[in-house]
Amino acid sequence: MNQKPFRSLILWTIWASTALVVYLTLYSDTEIWSFMETDPSRITWLILGMFLMGVAASFVLTIIITKEAYRATQLEREARDGGLNGIVIKAGVRIADRFFRSLKATVESRGQPDVERLLHVELAVLERISHMIETAGSLLITLGLIGTVMGLTITLSGLTGSIEALGQDQELLMSGLRQAMGGMGTAFYNTLLGAVLGGVLLRVFAQINQHGVEAVHDNLMRICLVWCSNEYSMTLERDVRLLNDELRLLDEHVKHLKGSFLSSFEALRDFRQEMQQFMRGSQSEGDESLRHLVREHRAYCDSLREEMRLLLHLRRPWWVRLLEVFRAPRS
Repeated sequence: MNQKPFRSLILWTIWASTALVVYLTLYSDTEIWSFMETDPSRITWLILGMFLMGVAASFVLTIIITKEAYRATQLEREARDGGLNGIVIKAGVRIADRFFRSLKATVESRGQPDVERLLHVELAVLERISHMIETAGSLLITLGLIGTVMGLTITLSGLTGSIEALGQDQELLMSGLRQAMGGMGTAFYNTLLGAVLGGVLLRVFAQINQHGVEAVHDNLMRICLVWCSNEYSMTLERDVRLLNDELRLLDEHVKHLKGSFLSSFEALRDFRQEMQQFMRGSQSEGDESLRHLVREHRAYCDSLREEMRLLLHLRRPWWVRLLEVFRAPRS
């Protein structure tokens, strides 16, 4: 079995195991998790939550990249056997299928496809997610620095209270020192979490995803350049193939036009036969019956015309009819 499509998933699993080891080390050596329960700034919880969201997004992206890489290997076998026309596009949301569907549509419309730009557009959504994960790692470092500043602020506040209570109130002095030590812990632990989780672990997850996207890009580009370039490049073979397609379409139109002419000829022949039969029937029955039918039709039309005139006369207003009664007849 070809393990190349699963490279990103394997690397992600290895690095996730490394992250788990780092987690156990931090838990056992630095007691950071007991500190998080009493962290006054709560930035450590924000750092941990963003880290878990970034890891979840990276895992989903790794699964998508693995599916696209596996689909690319299937498309490469199909292209090796039949070129671009031999690729069978499956219905769904696969980026590889959508890319070759767009490439075929461009070729069928007699266009010159820009394969590099088209592939970049199709893979843009995966690249944006990878960049978002990398940005999340940078944000974790920034949050660690913010936590450091807040911890130093708490430390300075505690030291100020201790100095003011020096020699006066022993209890207030110890409280200020405890606050200062807690502020130092906040500063160092936030820096540690931001640097380890964001600057190291999450950024490596983002790099694994980015390399996976680039691998899918390279696989699809290699399929186009090696097995499909003669079908979309402006070459003499493509011109001859397009000319053959046009001639085939022209031959189909000519056959259709020939069938239409034959149908019209048969219709005219049938009409001619019917007219001949009608003329023979009219001569056998005599012209008198035809004249009688014409007179009846004319009388029927005259009666309809008179009926319409009467209806229009009755629909006139009463005052118009009264004026017509008293109107003097013209000489």
